[in-house]
Amino acid sequence: MDSRSDMTASRKGEGGAETAPSSRLGRMRLLVALDCLLVEGSVGKAAARLGLSDAAMSRLLSQARALYADQLFIRSGRRLVPTPRAEALRKRLRALAAEADALVEGTETPVAQDHAAAESWRRAPIIEAPPLAMRPAFALDDQPSPEALAQQIARIHEENDPRRRVAKYIATIGRKLGNSRPLTIVEAEDAFAAVLHGGADPAQIGALLRLISYRGETAPEIAGLTLAARGRALTSFGSTARVADLDWPAYLSPRSLRTPWFLQAACLVARAGYRVVLHGSYASGASGKLEYAADALGIPICLSVAEAHVALDRASIAYLPLAAISPQMQGLLSLYPLFESRSPANSAVHLLNPLAARASFLGVTQPAYRELHRDAAALLGWKDLTVIGSSRDVAEWIPYRSISIHRLVGGEARDQRLQALEEPRAEQRIGLTSFEYWHAVWQGTAHDERATRIVLATAALALMTIERTGEDGFSSTYRKAEMLWNARMK
Repeated sequence: MDSRSDMTASRKGEGGAETAPSSRLGRMRLLVALDCLLVEGSVGKAAARLGLSDAAMSRLLSQARALYADQLFIRSGRRLVPTPRAEALRKRLRALAAEADALVEGTETPVAQDHAAAESWRRAPIIEAPPLAMRPAFALDDQPSPEALAQQIARIHEENDPRRRVAKYIATIGRKLGNSRPLTIVEAEDAFAAVLHGGADPAQIGALLRLISYRGETAPEIAGLTLAARGRALTSFGSTARVADLDWPAYLSPRSLRTPWFLQAACLVARAGYRVVLHGSYASGASGKLEYAADALGIPICLSVAEAHVALDRASIAYLPLAAISPQMQGLLSLYPLFESRSPANSAVHLLNPLAARASFLGVTQPAYRELHRDAAALLGWKDLTVIGSSRDVAEWIPYRSISIHRLVGGEARDQRLQALEEPRAEQRIGLTSFEYWHAVWQGTAHDERATRIVLATAALALMTIERTGEDGFSSTYRKAEMLWNARMK
């Protein structure tokens, strides 16, 4: 079978879906294309580098997805962000492409002039340095190869000066396109451990955050930052024994004017006998809206993890401000006004899970980041998680639109689609402030069916997460939430 017939055969599948090519030549073409996509982060740029049309490169990507049974790339803005599976292939693909280039060009691996002298200094590397990028079509005289750049960066290991280590990681992700790569989970943890311990220069902190954001966060980078934040706050966290059932992060924008119905939903889950931990902040804002609302519902506001332990024993629910968990992470969030954009810290705070709850319920605003959070949670070893789309960074479902949810159930990734509920007529808030009306609905002195369904649907999703309910379990947990709502004042 020639390459043309192989391409034709590779497109035939059930329902017209793309399938992986059957010949070795066809599969090798996929590996070259996948390596180029990892380098360029764009279908168009990868197609131009390989001299293909965009449509042909898109077909190759579809076939690679079929071959590996993985999405491989998720679109984030104008770039394609590799999935953990694609990142795991990067080093081997890069080595394969570099060796193929050397064979075609008839070159050999460079050997030092004084081989014996070089060998006398050789030791096993602490970490292997993966080639960072694709070799360009032409090179300037004395221009170092991507492999040489990678080795140069790798030599800066186990430095006593944390600024040197952070510089290494900035160089890894910040060199020009084609000579950079994302950080591994170990590298990200080391980089942000230096930042959170105060060892990095302020300019390095800004550079590291912006470079990761610009090129697109990866699951290993988010997981590494989370591990660094948990390690820095280990003395505050105390015992890592699981004392909570559900972790519910709530990191709202200071500009948010939305009513926090999710707090009432959290109270219903606690009344079901589950121990719920809320943690959050209003980023750089001085607003105490979240704390004020939590206090009005009788949710204990805790200034330490030890206080949260006591609150869970007494009330089955607690709220922890981020500053009580990790002042350093609060400081990173407070950099928002300097950039007017989000940073990797905004992603990592959702995964802090300060009391090691066995399940987590997340709301993520950016569509591409919902599966990214699930992948990062899987890297952290989490077993039970639900991530939903939200207009703000907290899990609250306004159920008048259908929603896709991304879950981990017993460690297994599952996707689910929930249909919209019928939307009742909105009630007028005559003579009451927004807070007074919100509190009156909880107290039962005001009736608002539309708001009540938001509370019930959100609580039902939280119960699904804790109870590992299957795809058809939403109706049963919604009915359970209704019973808890009707009994809330008894």
